[in-house]
Order: sequence, then C-alpha cells, then structure tokens
Amino acid sequence: MRFLTLTLSILPTIAQSANIVLSNDDGWAEINIRAFYDKLTRAGNSVILSAPADNKSGTGSSDAPALPLTKPCEFNSCPTGSPAEGSDASNPRLNYVNSYPVTSMRYGIQTLSPKYFGGAPDLAVAGFNVGANLGTTTLISGTVGAATSAAKTGIPALAFSGSTGSQIPYTTLPTPAYVTTYTTLSANITNTLLLASTSKPYLPQNVWLNINYPPSTSTSCTKPEDFGFVLSRINAATSATPADVRTCGKTRLPTESAVVGTRGGCWASVSVGDAGTKGDATAAEQAVVLGKLAGVLSCLPGSS
Repeated sequence: MRFLTLTLSILPTIAQSANIVLSNDDGWAEINIRAFYDKLTRAGNSVILSAPADNKSGTGSSDAPALPLTKPCEFNSCPTGSPAEGSDASNPRLNYVNSYPVTSMRYGIQTLSPKYFGGAPDLAVAGFNVGANLGTTTLISGTVGAATSAAKTGIPALAFSGSTGSQIPYTTLPTPAYVTTYTTLSANITNTLLLASTSKPYLPQNVWLNINYPPSTSTSCTKPEDFGFVLSRINAATSATPADVRTCGKTRLPTESAVVGTRGGCWASVSVGDAGTKGDATAAEQAVVLGKLAGVLSCLPGSS
C-alpha cells in the first residue's frame, strides 16, 4: 500500500503547518479527540480543541446557545456550575462548550481562532468519532454536523470516524491500541492534504471529507501499516447519478460502506462530500481531492 511509504515519513513534523480547529460529538474529555489533538500538535500544527462539554452523539446539525453547567462535564472533567464555555486549567487550547458539536465548532472558529490565530483557521477537523459514520448516518452524526458547519462558512473540513471503540476518558491508561492506530491514520491523512496543497483553501468551496475506518482489533487491522485508503462515495448511486471521477479504471466509486466492509483487508474510505446536503460532491470536486491524495489512495482488490 502506497500509504506507508509516504505518510509515515512525514511525521512528526510537516513542511506546511496549519491552524486547525478540532471538535467532535463525543465530548471534549473523550480519549480519541485528546489523542488526535496531541498528534496534530506534535506534527507541527497549531491546534485549538473546541468540543461539547458532554457526549452529544447523534445530534446532527443541532445548534443552541451554550449555557452554564447544571451537572458536571463528562467524566467529571469540570464541575457543576461551570460557565457555558471553559478551558483546561493547564492548557487553554483545550476548550469545552456546553452545547452541540455545531455550536462548539462555531465557538472555535469565531471566538478562539481570532484569539490564537489572529483570524479564521486554515482547517476544521472533527473526530475521530466513536463509531463509523457511513452513508445516511452522516445526516444525524454530530461529528459530520460539526465538519459541514465549518465547510459552509468557507473553512475546509474533515470528519474522521472509527468502527472500534467506546466512549472512555482521556485519562485511560494504557491507551487502547485502536486509539493509537486511528490517531496515526487520521493525522497522516490530514498532513498529507496539507503537504499536497500549494495554496489555500485546501479543499474546494463547500466541500468536506468523510473518512471512516474498519474495525481495529488485537487480531486484525492492528497497526496503521495494515491499512489502505480508497476514494469512495457516501451514498449508493442510481442510474440517474452523474458519473464520478475516473479512478481505478472506472467512473463509479464504491460506497464507503462497501469499502469499510471489504473482507480480506483493512480498507478505510475517503468520501468527498457537499456540505449543504451532506451527500456526495461532484466529479470535478472529487478530482481535486484525488489529485491531492493520490499518493495514499489505493484501489480495492479486483477493482482495477
């Protein structure tokens, strides 16, 4: 898989760092987002975490003003009575918002980004989510809601989701192997996109990427080196669906569900989405992403 030779060599530092706002729907104290924050930061990016105070999975694009806490943050990471927005005492770049993922992402972009970056972020990243977000699940996913809300304001956005795992605190030791694997893969895709972009924005207007990983267990897909990435569609095509970008000898991409569910391999899907519909982007927009990520993308066995 070409993924290994390119992306593992670009960590821990990258030639073109970015200002990134990071959010999720599982909550600011969940282990996945904290591990991802650390990995992106160590790669040389300037990152702000702005995520819900509590688990807000499945809330889609819900949005509401943040309110003072009437109960502790998830995993008792902040006490009852804490303000509507707050930060970690030891790292002010780690922020909670007592509302939805969309609200949290907006707070990161509109309030925290000017403070730390002097303006808008270069990139918005959501996840990696506990559980896959495939096909029509994108319509209710808070992780996808956060990413698409950023893309609709002109900020290129990526949403990452992993099939394995449960919601556990960032203080959990030892760190589960799947967390390390998904974190490495997510950082590699993010940094590959940055390296492949000679100018901003990193993605076409109103476009976001939906990246999903298959299960990672003690017996299969255990290490980042086991995985390959495949360009995919969010939704199944019909006879009336326009052609996709030509790749792997075809003008029809596999669905992300088909990619992640492929037997006999560890295939992660990369779908190019329209932020307005949360569905598939055009072939021209897919082509832009294909050009940027060509070095890490593969074809499913027997598809080329």
